[in-house]
Order: sequence, then structure tokens, then C-alpha cells
Amino acid sequence: MDIKIKDITTSEQELEATYKYDEIKDQIEKEVLKQSKKIQIPGFRKGKVPIAMIKKMYGDSLDFEASEKIANNKFWEISKDKEINPIGQPVLSDIKFKPGEDLYFKVKYEVYPKIELKKYKGLDIEIPDYKVKDEDIEKEILHIKKSNTKQESAEKVVGKENVIDVEVLRINDDGTAYKNSKSEKIQIDLSNENVSMDIVKNSKDKKVGDKFRFSFNDERKIKNSKGEEEAITENFIYEAMINEIKKAVLPELDDELVKKITKDKVSNEKELRDEIRKDISTYFDQQEKEFFNNKLISLIVEENEFNPPSTIVNNYLENLVKHEEEHAKKDGHKNFNKAESSKRLKKTAEFQVKWHILKSEIEKIEKIEVVEEDLKILAEKDAEKTGITVDKLLNYYKSSNFSDRIKEEKLLDFLKENNNIKKVDPKKLFKNDSKETK
Repeated sequence: MDIKIKDITTSEQELEATYKYDEIKDQIEKEVLKQSKKIQIPGFRKGKVPIAMIKKMYGDSLDFEASEKIANNKFWEISKDKEINPIGQPVLSDIKFKPGEDLYFKVKYEVYPKIELKKYKGLDIEIPDYKVKDEDIEKEILHIKKSNTKQESAEKVVGKENVIDVEVLRINDDGTAYKNSKSEKIQIDLSNENVSMDIVKNSKDKKVGDKFRFSFNDERKIKNSKGEEEAITENFIYEAMINEIKKAVLPELDDELVKKITKDKVSNEKELRDEIRKDISTYFDQQEKEFFNNKLISLIVEENEFNPPSTIVNNYLENLVKHEEEHAKKDGHKNFNKAESSKRLKKTAEFQVKWHILKSEIEKIEKIEVVEEDLKILAEKDAEKTGITVDKLLNYYKSSNFSDRIKEEKLLDFLKENNNIKKVDPKKLFKNDSKETK
């Protein structure tokens, strides 16, 4: 018996084995006899056909079939002996055998890769330094006021303080109605940032019953005769007749309004502004944390490049596509393209599998684990929020995947402490990121 195992990639191996005929002779004969008992020939009872006659009729085909089965069995015997744990289905890539001669075969298979971590500590990571500005608070205050705006009738359109009810119709350049075009009644809030400046400008000083025109450029991609995507722009012209003009009157931010919108959580404008500042600050902290985590994970994967097992990648990819298909169906999209989705999500699947493997290795090296005390601390915190007893929550966390979630949080906290974080002005940071992407 001669066995050789070589690494093709970090996650793919090839086993090459040669067995002397004397080592497999009994197994070959036993397997041939077993197969011969299944053969039925007229004039003989099933299983009673003489071997000599079978050999004459079938030649060496039964020996070849037996050799494949034995090669498969031998592979699993070797795997157990050498502590090889294949992922997915191994493939018999080559086999050579003639009756009375040695058996040679090759098997390709995937294994969970052994990673030699190169770098996951001491990395330089820039994150956005989000700061709450007065203008952020003013913008939120304005949003609150707009949400509680009262509308009054107005004689003419002055500008962005107006809301107009119009009847719009698509027209040709000469002013005639576009073919099959029907008028549609809509309401336009001129203060909305998404409203075209063409509408704001052309509606100014108009009164009820007046008309104005505006244009709209529809930019989209289509496939040409070669199946290639082309960007096209189509210009639409509309005529709008004003049916009603309203003026938005913003309310005073008095104590009564503050109590109403906060359901008596705060009682005056100063407290409201402090609460808004705190909420925005909490949001920015979360944004910084998410940015750091994503950047850190990307850098670690980049610093420790390897080929992930295709079996695991394909399983993960299958789940991603299935999840996307379910969402598409819920959104009413009937013609879901699985092939396109699979192609688009392939890199995501590879990245996630790489991170999962690297994460496991780091946790092992740094001895990051979850103990019962970790679950108890979480249960005590959540008990205060939910009113559920600590014991019930603790039992639930033990029986679910909460341990994995807490372990990942502990890992990310460890990595945060062991890497170099530099806060950078968001405009500068994202400008640099944009250049790197290009």
C-alpha cells in the first residue's frame, strides 16, 4: 500500500493510493461474487449462474465495478486513519485497474482549511468622526414643525412654502396631448427636496386655474440588439393646471406642542433639543461602530487571503439566493432570475465564508469563549427591559444561538482594543474611499 496526500489549495486536497493486488484480491473476489448473485440468465435460478459463464459473458466489467467500490471504501478507511474530514462529496478523479494487477486511484476532496493567520492585530483603521452639529438639530426641529404644519388657502404660488393640487397631462412639444396620455390629479409639496426646480420655478406667481409646464428626464438602462446594456435618457414634457393653492404655516415650538409630540416625555423646547442631540449622538455612535466592524472585517479578510471551500460557499450562496427570491415574491416580482442573482451574490458568499473561517481561528487562538456568566449578565439587562424573569431568559439564551452572537461581540470588542483606530472627518474619509474604489 502506497499513499500520498497533497494540498491543491488551502481547502482542496488530492489523495493518491496504490494497493498491491494481493492486498485487495479477497475483496475484489468477494465483491464480484456479490454482484454475480444479482445476475439472472435464462435456464438458471437467480444467484446460481456459474462464475465462469458470467466471466465469459461480462468479461472484466464486474472486476472494474468492484475496483471502484473498493477504491471508495479504501478512501474512507484512509480518511479515518489519517483523520481527514472531507467536506461535501469526494470525487474519484482517476482509477487504474486490471484483474490480477495493482489498484491505483486518485480522489479529490475539500477540507476545512488550516489557516495560518498573518495579521488581525495592529491594523490602522480610519473611521468617520461624526459630531452632532447645531444644524442637525435645527433640521430635526424643522421636520417636527413640518409634521405638525397647518395649511391655509393662498391666492398665488409664492415658492417653497406652498403646497399645490394640480392636474397634470403629458404633452408633445407643440402643446398637444401625448398619445394615450390621461390627466392625473396629484399634490405637490414645493418644499420637498425631491421636487424638480423646474416645477418650483415655473409655478411661481401662478393662481388657481393657471397652467404651467415642466419637463422630466427619465434616465434608464436598456438592452440593445447585442444584449448589452445601454444608458438612455428620454425627455417628458408635462402641463399642469392648478386646482388649489395652500400655504404651509409652521407652528410655534411651545411647551404644549413639545408635550404633544413627545407624549409628555419632555416638557419644553430646551429639553427637546437635548433629547434630539442625545438621539443623534447615539445614532452616530452606532454608525461609527458599524463602519469600524465592516472596515475591520474587510481588512482582516484582505490580509489573510485564501481559497474558501467551494462546497460551503455554494451552500451559503444557495441560502442567499433563496432569501432574495422570497423577498422578491413578497414584493410582487414574479420573474426572479436565479442565475443573475447567484452570479451577483457569489463574491458576497465567498467573503462571508472567509470571515466565518477566520473568525473561528481568531477565537480559538485568543481563547474567546462564552461562559454562563456572560449569558447571565445579558439576561439581567434584558429582564429589566422586558419584564421577563432572569431564569426564563437564561434558559432561552442557553437553548438558542445567543452564545454565538455574544462570542462575536466579544471578538469584535477584543479586535477594537487591539487595532489602531483613527477618527477622520467624514467628508475627507469618504472622498478618499471614493478615490480608492475608482
